Amino acid sequence: MELRRPRRRTLVATDLDRTMIYSRNAFSAAADVPTVCVEHLEGAPLSFMTTAAALRMQILTEPAAVIPTTTRTIKQFTRIQLPGAPWRYAITSNGGNILVDGVPDLRWRIDIDAKVRAGGATLSEVTAELRARIDDSWVTKFREADDLFCYLVVRPKEVPAGFLAEWDAWCRARGWSASQQGRKIYSMPDVVCKSHAVAEVRRRLLESGELATEAETFAAGDGALDAEMLRAADYAIRPRHGELEHLNWTHPNLTITRATGILAGEEIINWFIKGAPSAE
Repeated sequence: MELRRPRRRTLVATDLDRTMIYSRNAFSAAADVPTVCVEHLEGAPLSFMTTAAALRMQILTEPAAVIPTTTRTIKQFTRIQLPGAPWRYAITSNGGNILVDGVPDLRWRIDIDAKVRAGGATLSEVTAELRARIDDSWVTKFREADDLFCYLVVRPKEVPAGFLAEWDAWCRARGWSASQQGRKIYSMPDVVCKSHAVAEVRRRLLESGELATEAETFAAGDGALDAEMLRAADYAIRPRHGELEHLNWTHPNLTITRATGILAGEEIINWFIKGAPSAE
């Protein structure tokens, strides 16, 4: 007789950078806390979790369907050795790609590309306009991400006054938006959204019976690109740092951590575990 796989009663969609994982520069006041490296770049350690957070992340995967949900490209995401892997589903490219057992879902991507084309400006049109507005005095890198969106790496203190607001206004008139997260300024199509991808993964998990029909969705994130995902969740949490903290963003379903920096990541995982009932 075939054994029935326990159905998860919680879906956890979590942003990664500065929510779950942290660079040395983002540690805040927690420099002496024991940590584990979860990402290397060209052999050098790049991203970390506290040791306690890494252990608790593995525990979280028992009662919850955990969905790493990141603006990173597929290539950037695959560098991370996040505790609890391998992942049945992961969301990259800000929702533009859904990975199923590590493989990009072509049906989802084809649908996203069609919606981008129908929604306004193309990536090439946006990048051409953006290049005309920037220069090397304050921009250090210009990147296109998975043929979906683009971002700048900037010197934050040298960004011209009013640039972000003016660029965002241009984008919004054409089905895009602009936001800043630390040293990066993102230009993103409106249809490329984490919350849409989370809803699709939830639908698939319900359809397959891996998720109980009454399952609740928990979400975590620190940036403006996470706001819609947090708003759409049953319960959401953000760290007391980052872009949403700077914007003083809140919502009736939202909890804000007491800690900042890498300790906020540990607090978020504990919050998830406390809210996740055992699988059926």
